[in-house]
Amino acid sequence: MLRMTLLNPILISALSRCGHGDKILIADGNYPLMTQSMPNTDRVYLALRPNLPTVTEVLEVVLTAIPVEKVEVMEPSDSKAEPPIYDEFKSLLNYEELLRLSRTDFYRAVRNDPHVVVAVGTGDMRAFGNILLTVGVREH
Repeated sequence: MLRMTLLNPILISALSRCGHGDKILIADGNYPLMTQSMPNTDRVYLALRPNLPTVTEVLEVVLTAIPVEKVEVMEPSDSKAEPPIYDEFKSLLNYEELLRLSRTDFYRAVRNDPHVVVAVGTGDMRAFGNILLTVGVREH
């Protein structure tokens, strides 16, 4: 019996193939996983209905399985206000600052980087609920 929080076998399998420097996308329900990720990226569709599960629920569980060394988020271009979901990201990750990319740069970062090993689709309907995690070195 597994003792970790993460139980989804497809996601466990995909994460097990990640090494230091590989990346994991956790995307909101509006993110086009098929067209904005590489063909060899493992796509895990978890959306059951709108807002189930949320990006932050998936993030919380993924963080029990992998160390994170870098965090990138999609930043709105038309607003100086920070999306409310950023506070949840910072709290779960214990980070003060998130690396912000424009929508175009975020899509490019996911679509063109062979290090994006896993892309997880959620049902989260909140705006700019996309987060790209870089796997860190396992703590001893």
